[in-house]
Amino acid sequence: MAGLQELRFPEEKPLLRGQDATELENSDTFLLAVDTDWKEHDIETPYGLLHVVIRGSPKGNRPAILTYHDVGLNHKLCFNTFFNFEDMQEITKHFVVCHVDAPGQQVGASQFPQGYQFPSMEQLAAMLPSVVQHFGFKYVIGIGVGAGAYVLAKFALIFPDLVEGLVLINIDPNGKGWIDWAATKLSSLTSTLPDTVLSHLFRQEELVSNTELVQSYRQQIGNVVNQANLQLFWNMYNSRRDLDINRPGTVPNAKTLRCPVMLVVGDNAPAEEGVVECNSKLDPTTTTFLKMADSGGLPQVTQPGKLTEAFKYFLQGMGYIAYLKDRRLSGGAVPSASMTRLARSRTSSLTSASSVDGSRPQACTHSDSSEGLGQVNHTMEVSC
Repeated sequence: MAGLQELRFPEEKPLLRGQDATELENSDTFLLAVDTDWKEHDIETPYGLLHVVIRGSPKGNRPAILTYHDVGLNHKLCFNTFFNFEDMQEITKHFVVCHVDAPGQQVGASQFPQGYQFPSMEQLAAMLPSVVQHFGFKYVIGIGVGAGAYVLAKFALIFPDLVEGLVLINIDPNGKGWIDWAATKLSSLTSTLPDTVLSHLFRQEELVSNTELVQSYRQQIGNVVNQANLQLFWNMYNSRRDLDINRPGTVPNAKTLRCPVMLVVGDNAPAEEGVVECNSKLDPTTTTFLKMADSGGLPQVTQPGKLTEAFKYFLQGMGYIAYLKDRRLSGGAVPSASMTRLARSRTSSLTSASSVDGSRPQACTHSDSSEGLGQVNHTMEVSC
């Protein structure tokens, strides 16, 4: 795999001593994969109930992995493929995992009553501290896609002490302009809601070429997610404001994400331009930009292995070391994993990530912009 190297740390002790690896069956379907360890909760927040599912319980100072899905999806449609990937399970078994569903988007959700005011994107972010407090998390590592990435970024801006790191997939930091708003309005008049959402998830080329994946998502979006509730979420996402972020040193009192961030986008994704712009507004010393080849609009679905590998290095950059045995070298055996936490620093960044011989696992490129002079901007181009 180009741009990524396998790191091995055979002397490490696992975070969870004595715990056997939990074997979960991978499923090609979105909703049939069942793990009895997951528990559902409806949590009261200042802006209404929030449905979450959680596996594990907080231990010590370890963060929880908290996810937020894209508009048109829910945690199952968005993350099942990724979190059911075998190597990802080897990583996440050492953490509490908490999937958050946006209001009314979970499987079997009741339709909101007439006149219900869907929370704004800022209010969706402001609901998350109630989740953190409810479960007693000290801080979280967030993984968000699309609208969910925007919510988690807003959450980190408002409550920076609760967020240790962010993986933001397909984030668009910009609000809709009048032309975009008019185009979206026209599309809603001429297309069904699932087709309108599909154009947000996939570029036209993928809509035409990857017919099996697109058709599967068309059916799931139309049949699994309550359409009235989805329309409210869709409308609110398209009414979002610009994220108030700027690269440090470009404007006085610039606001930016203080935690390590990994930005991810497929090489054929509608969000590519937005992710590139977001990268230009973040601190290059704590930001990694991952552009994934052959992954389309949903890299966590089409390339879970590559994303898992990148996530492993992201955790390493924050002080967590993972050892995953390569199945190709072990005759297909189930990979073993162990993790341990290095000295914790809230200001640590991916610049500290190094392999055994001291070289960084990511390819690093210097920023060409004047404001980034003397700093390092991490970029990984992943292809197989």
